Amino acid sequence: MHFMPSFNLPRCGVVDLGSNSVRLVVYEGHTRNPIHIFNEKAVLRLGRGLDTTGRLNEEGVLQALTVMQRYHAVARAMGAEPFEVLATAAVRDAKNGPAFVAALQERMPDVPITVLSGLEEAAFSADGMLCGIPSADGVLADIGGGSLEVVRLINGVRGLSQTLPLGILRLVERSGGDTIQARAVTDAEMRAVPWLGEASGSDLYLVGGAFRALARIHMAQTAYPLNMVHHYTIGWEEARELTSLISTASRKVLERLPAVPRRRADDLPFAAVVLRRLLRLTKVRRVVFSASGLREGWFMRRMPAEIRDQDPLLSAARDMAARHGRDSDLPPALLDWIAPLFPAESPDASRLREATCWMSDIGSHDHPEFRSEQAFLRVFRQPGIGLDHHTRAFLALAVAIRYEAEADAAFLRPARLLLGDATAARAEILGVALRLAYTLSAGTRDLLTATRLRIQAGQLTLLLRGNSGVFAGESVIHRLGRLALLLGLEPVVEPELPQAAE
Repeated sequence: MHFMPSFNLPRCGVVDLGSNSVRLVVYEGHTRNPIHIFNEKAVLRLGRGLDTTGRLNEEGVLQALTVMQRYHAVARAMGAEPFEVLATAAVRDAKNGPAFVAALQERMPDVPITVLSGLEEAAFSADGMLCGIPSADGVLADIGGGSLEVVRLINGVRGLSQTLPLGILRLVERSGGDTIQARAVTDAEMRAVPWLGEASGSDLYLVGGAFRALARIHMAQTAYPLNMVHHYTIGWEEARELTSLISTASRKVLERLPAVPRRRADDLPFAAVVLRRLLRLTKVRRVVFSASGLREGWFMRRMPAEIRDQDPLLSAARDMAARHGRDSDLPPALLDWIAPLFPAESPDASRLREATCWMSDIGSHDHPEFRSEQAFLRVFRQPGIGLDHHTRAFLALAVAIRYEAEADAAFLRPARLLLGDATAARAEILGVALRLAYTLSAGTRDLLTATRLRIQAGQLTLLLRGNSGVFAGESVIHRLGRLALLLGLEPVVEPELPQAAE
């Protein structure tokens, strides 16, 4: 008997058919933070030799037909609908590109296959990157095997864009494998994009596997505490030093560097050349690496406006609360309850506090012996693409402290390394306050609203409404005292006056 798979959440799939590799990603759910549940890549190098022959690599074409048949079968088996193929530089530029698409279409007659123009590819990449960094300001550069797409970004809005024949495979061929010649080729192409120089003092956002490989090398060299490329940020000088090292290194030297993938050892010097030229032209202050690009752009275009317009941080926090929490009515009440502790906070600080409140119950179903560490790791390593590394560290530390992690616990060290002392102290205050709130309320809104906090005349006062089911037992007194100590206040417990309770 044959059973059809059943799925609780809608799924969709997209194939990014590039010059160097082909990748299938299957996403699950309608969400502001794309969650992929399947991700498979094959390196086919369809664009190898394209600059010389004008044709797709025949060996790559044969492999692609087999791989695409598998991807089609996987998408159907996983219930991914819609399922679409997006072809980029190699297919659009090759003389035999149309014949290749026709052969694919014959094997997958029900699957849309779209050959993107360079500007369409740039737009998809920008939309995907903005999905994760919605306020991005500066220049986006997305490098593939056949082309480099550059897009001007102004406070989260796409501006001018251009596609350049500076993909890694193409640049290697055009320069004869010589990095010095590659610099001249890159300079000549980039000089035709005058607006690249208009982003001085802003940020350069990098998308593409070759750029991500550079980020991983830098992370390994600096012993960075979070092994996550998305949102990894370095200064202009650091980026310049990295490109100098990689662009001049021999293959043997590169292979000895930590985190260098063997299959990219020949390509990395040329990626470094492109990045160095971008740094010189744009004069940006920072480089920000993004793991979201063309595929996430495709996904977000399928989402309704009410999802696209959500705050990515708060959306990720609410999604996590829905999956792991107990009471969706509690986080807004927590936000109000804790507010007296954080007067005159900035909008960014307020967003962090709200997100923490939403995530504060995600360990409720975990084993109590491991709850604090499990909650910490769940937040610190979550797949939400709208969270930068500082945000992850703050949220994870606050949630771990809420679950009574020792302040000097070893597993908290990566988060503390990413935060300054003042920010870490704020996360601790928030975590301890949440712990007090859950002790009083048993994780319910009704009990929490029978209590409130007040800061006045050097005292932190906990007011308790009589006959409400809450009282100042030993654990409440202990946690109130700890919170007061962190705030430099004296702890006091008082009954709630009738007038204040109404």
